[in-house]
Amino acid sequence: MEARLQYAKVAPAGYRAMAQLNQYVEDCGLEPLLLELVKMRASQINGCAYCLDMHSKDARALGESEQRLYLLNAWRETSFYSERERAALLWTEELTLLSENHASDAVYEEVSQHFSDVEMVNLTLAIVVINGWNRIAVGFRSTPGIYQSKKGRVEAAVA
Repeated sequence: MEARLQYAKVAPAGYRAMAQLNQYVEDCGLEPLLLELVKMRASQINGCAYCLDMHSKDARALGESEQRLYLLNAWRETSFYSERERAALLWTEELTLLSENHASDAVYEEVSQHFSDVEMVNLTLAIVVINGWNRIAVGFRSTPGIYQSKKGRVEAAVA
């Protein structure tokens, strides 16, 4: 699939604004691997190949196991994720599928048991930014497979 346009060049100020929010999320204090799981799960739901390629590579570079990445779509059915990660994945699904779930009080209460107020805001911003990137990448047909991670240690090439 060919990219429709180069959005960063067409609207550099808009791209910089998204990149700044993204940088805030990266620096907010939430665990890097938790953030990568959130990004992967939202990208799975949204069908964003570019972001799945990127965040699987970043997660692996940070030391995430292939097994946990492979089973992320079925996280409820495994014991491979911590309670905190499970809460983050639940909140990711709740907000990514907002029209279906409406961010219920029950889910909010469950998730907030694992995150402080500031962490809840930061987790929500992480979900906001990845959903935004998904829509940009899918809408403009960003090409998967070309991203190379600059995070952590890069073990094996993941294509």
